[in-house]
Amino acid sequence: MSYATVVNQGAVSVVTLKRPERLNAISGELLEDLHRTLEQANHDTSTSVIVFTGEGRAFCAGDDLKEFDRQSESDASIREHIERIQRITRDLMFNDKPVIGAIHGFAVGGGFEWLMNCDLVVAADDLVCFFPEMEWGQFVTGGVTHLLPNVVGYQRAMELWLLGERQSATQLLACGIVNRVVPHARMLDTALDLAQRVASRSNLSVSMLKRLVNQQMSSVLADSLDLETRAAITAFKSPDAALRVRGFTTRKSS
Repeated sequence: MSYATVVNQGAVSVVTLKRPERLNAISGELLEDLHRTLEQANHDTSTSVIVFTGEGRAFCAGDDLKEFDRQSESDASIREHIERIQRITRDLMFNDKPVIGAIHGFAVGGGFEWLMNCDLVVAADDLVCFFPEMEWGQFVTGGVTHLLPNVVGYQRAMELWLLGERQSATQLLACGIVNRVVPHARMLDTALDLAQRVASRSNLSVSMLKRLVNQQMSSVLADSLDLETRAAITAFKSPDAALRVRGFTTRKSS
């Protein structure tokens, strides 16, 4: 079974997270499957635009805390987990093809980060996003230390990270993090419509625009990914992170 699939619809490829029983929470297997799936879409010459979505009640509920012990059992496992997460951001952002997010339910932690890695975002009206990393003793990834302040400003970005408050779809629209808010039932169709419109543009012009904005002009983004990797590895190694994660999972199961 694959935790991520790709379906080609002409010039548009739809990449779907498929771990709905865990709200598409991030596991090692999901990261590997998603990387392979995004590589397939990126290398498909018939694909001009990627639509990125999740199956079930949520887009992605963030890191699967039930896997924390396995992820943090050694220096090597910690580094591997964080580098796999950062690799997904490179798959989404350092390529030629625009990515349109069709995002619903919970987009938490890493799920929120992947939302921010999309070039355009269609949000369902039931979308809820927040960053729990500071509460869990972990660290943000996905290049958001560069991306988020550029969108919302320094103080607002710090508020979102430090307080970890839940943000609704309308709040995200107001601060420029998403492009459209539609009823859940219309989310995917709206994203596909936008994807077809983008696919009708010049592929050469669009691919040059994406590379210039995300890679050539934004070496800071690449540097941010490297710095986040180091910080996230340090946080994962901390005994405080283990205590906080275990305390959270104990509360959830009681």
